[in-house]
Amino acid sequence: MKILLLLTITICCTSLSYGQEVKTERAYGAVLSSRDGHKGQFVWKMKKVDEVVVKTEDVSTSKVSTDDWMPAIVPGTVLNSLVYNGVYPEPYYGLNNKLESNLIPDLYHAGRDFYTYWFRTEFKTPSRSYKGKKTWLQVDGINYRAEVWLNGNMVGNIAGMFYQDHIDITDYIHLDKSNVLAVKVYPVDVPGTVKPKGRKAIGALNDEFQNGGNGEIGKNVTQLMTVGWDFTFLDGIRDRNTGIWKDISIYTTGNVTLRHPFIKSDLSKPAYNQSRQTISVEIINPNADWTTHDLTIEGRIEEGDITFEKKVRLIRGQQKEILFTPEEFPQLVIDNPRLWWPINKGNQELYHLTLKVKDNKSGNVLDSISTRFGIREITSSTDTPDQSRTFYVNGKPIFIKGTNWLPENMLRNSNDRTYAELRYTAQSGINLIRLWGGGITESDYFFQLCDELGIMVWAEFWMTGDTKHPSDKNIYYSNVASTVKRIRNHPSLAYYVSSNESTEMGETERLIQQLDGTRGYQMQSECCGVHDGSPYKQVNIMRHYENTASDRGSRIDGFNPEYGAPSLPTVECLREMMDEEDLWPINKEVWDYSDGNGFHLMSTLYADMVNEYGESDNIDDFAKKGQLVGAFNYKSIWEVWNYNKLNYGDRYTSGFLFWYHNSPIRQVCARMWDWSLEPTAGLYAAQNACEPLHPQFDFLKNTISVVNDYYRVFTNYKVTAEVYDLNSKKVLSKEAIVNLPEDGVHENIFKIDFPSDITNVHFIKLRLLDDKGKEIGSNFYWRSNSKYEGKNTLTGPTTAGFQDLSKLKEVQLKVNYKTFEENNCYFVEIDVINRSRGIAFFTQLQFLDEKDKPIRPSFYTDNFFSLLPGEKKSIIIETNNGKLPEKRKLVVKGWNIKKQIYSLE
Repeated sequence: MKILLLLTITICCTSLSYGQEVKTERAYGAVLSSRDGHKGQFVWKMKKVDEVVVKTEDVSTSKVSTDDWMPAIVPGTVLNSLVYNGVYPEPYYGLNNKLESNLIPDLYHAGRDFYTYWFRTEFKTPSRSYKGKKTWLQVDGINYRAEVWLNGNMVGNIAGMFYQDHIDITDYIHLDKSNVLAVKVYPVDVPGTVKPKGRKAIGALNDEFQNGGNGEIGKNVTQLMTVGWDFTFLDGIRDRNTGIWKDISIYTTGNVTLRHPFIKSDLSKPAYNQSRQTISVEIINPNADWTTHDLTIEGRIEEGDITFEKKVRLIRGQQKEILFTPEEFPQLVIDNPRLWWPINKGNQELYHLTLKVKDNKSGNVLDSISTRFGIREITSSTDTPDQSRTFYVNGKPIFIKGTNWLPENMLRNSNDRTYAELRYTAQSGINLIRLWGGGITESDYFFQLCDELGIMVWAEFWMTGDTKHPSDKNIYYSNVASTVKRIRNHPSLAYYVSSNESTEMGETERLIQQLDGTRGYQMQSECCGVHDGSPYKQVNIMRHYENTASDRGSRIDGFNPEYGAPSLPTVECLREMMDEEDLWPINKEVWDYSDGNGFHLMSTLYADMVNEYGESDNIDDFAKKGQLVGAFNYKSIWEVWNYNKLNYGDRYTSGFLFWYHNSPIRQVCARMWDWSLEPTAGLYAAQNACEPLHPQFDFLKNTISVVNDYYRVFTNYKVTAEVYDLNSKKVLSKEAIVNLPEDGVHENIFKIDFPSDITNVHFIKLRLLDDKGKEIGSNFYWRSNSKYEGKNTLTGPTTAGFQDLSKLKEVQLKVNYKTFEENNCYFVEIDVINRSRGIAFFTQLQFLDEKDKPIRPSFYTDNFFSLLPGEKKSIIIETNNGKLPEKRKLVVKGWNIKKQIYSLE
């Protein structure tokens, strides 16, 4: 009988918000996402295992009713579903999650059985689509162990959070009837707990919090941060994220299947004008019969219409890796390839490969898979002035403007959330994301977007210096192998690192090189030309300029894997994470709990710095001023690293990774955006500081420099500086012609000598004009006359003495706007014009619903900006049309700006 497969021969796509498409290797008959929580097509139920008192074999049959089971969120975790069903309160609110609150049982204390659950759903396999075919169940990720049962048969066992399995269920499905799938999910083997007082945590310094608890969770291959860390809840997530946390899908093939295609590109040096592709793919005969299969594997690279094929013979149960080399297939040599580059360095060029296997007798296609790849070379070297690690892309050095990515702490993930966070990331100008070792390896869609946005990825493999190492080596290595095979085709994947601040499992490097071999590797995050991190907490902002922000010594040098500061969320976000009575006056216990027990000093030093803008008597005023501190944190950090990039500035630096990137929970110590995906002023400060052509001011030297992030020289440009006093009077202006070196810095072009009688608070406006007089970069600062008296003081022109800002005269802005819809998106185009005689300071635009709640996520091209008299700024706000409320409004407000509200109905 001829087998007709309903498979495409191009990359399969699923539509998503904002016109995005999720690309997959193959066409799936079904993705079993739940109706609850994900608006999927399948009804999932769950029940605690010890409450299902029947034969295990019967759970996946119609003999067992699920009428008394509760709805389950899949993908998701046990605790996600329990909170969804109202069994336990929202963990991210107030002190609900705190261990001492005793509101949510903790896995360590309640015991492993407490969070061991059955998950069950049903699906159909109609004859027209499944008869005569091999049917596969693809399980992308379960934490931690699982038995997979189908129609009364155990069809699979899974161990380890990051293992992807393909289970042959052909013999167990019921054609034209409902199939019952039941998954018995067990928590991690060793949950660990908070570190007992008086004992030193594994790997932690004496003055740091007890990250990783007692270290025991490290014996598992899992998301280690769920036991507790200082960037989240220090006492952890109560179920340690037990559950089916990634998709389960169904697909069909013929008698053989293809899996794990891989493309290696070898570029010629030094011209990088020729690429030799080596392509491999696994082919599997899962059948128990003795039929010998004579097959042909055909491949096609869409760009250039490059085709190749090879004949293969498979016997019973055989699995082979088939190789196509440029020596055997000269057409795999591509002249003048379209190279993939990171953001600001060039285009993100991608190629499309399709592989299919045909039966030689019938000519039928038995399976087909597709993937994308990019042609590029990413290397690194410690042959630098200070032996720090410097990265190179296609032979050119690249200064790393990186960050440390943290996953949503309860794995309440979605493609929409991934898209929003990565779009914000690209907007900020970041060019590398580190997947921190205590987190997770992110989704295929995450890597897809990084490929498209030009964001490189540094991947770590679930070990830290604060926790023990996995006790089952086989589980660890199988999870590593599964992960490497899943992500290795992505050109954004730049570097492998075994662990965070630890060592490695003995065979990890050999295994990764065997499976990939095209990327660099190092044992842990602080070795091989990468020094230890810090600072992490709020500090006097002047300390960044003088390179004293860390008490461990100089940290703006070489390659720093963790350097950062916090930002207060907007007041709307703060109101979503605790009761009003805890917001103001600040309830230190509640604020500190979401701040890693006060680790980032939000209720102490950060609050003191906010008060330097004037004492507040309500949370709205405090939160408004808090945005100024957060913006200064971000701008100062990015700009001091800009100044010292590569061979420029005061010392050699090859890059740094901001600590940390995204909020894993609702917390008062937010970053460029809050957990709710509401940006802080920090996003727009970073976006400005990381613009590819950027003028900047040094608050210690009082000098102006210009940064060039492009791989080209710019000549005959002009930089201008203007200083305005508190009355918006221009008191000083300077300009100079500059020539910008390729990917370099024109340092200390001139110095600003501030008049001795200037007002206590004043403003600096910088502009960069091209050789035709067009503005292509700008900057705006507020500065005080406070004299900096040392790192342990609350002094300095970035930090103290801003109380007089309250004396700024009120201004009213002219606002023009229009709305339109395109590609499932809603846009608001806004022109903001300052026709007054005064500076419009720290202007904020808000896109709100009728209850004054921000419409999220929305993407503003800029926000929290200031306008000089006569200045105009154009802003575009974009959001998903499907999430648009019927009633909505645009709000324009600011520090000294008359609030205006416009209905957008």
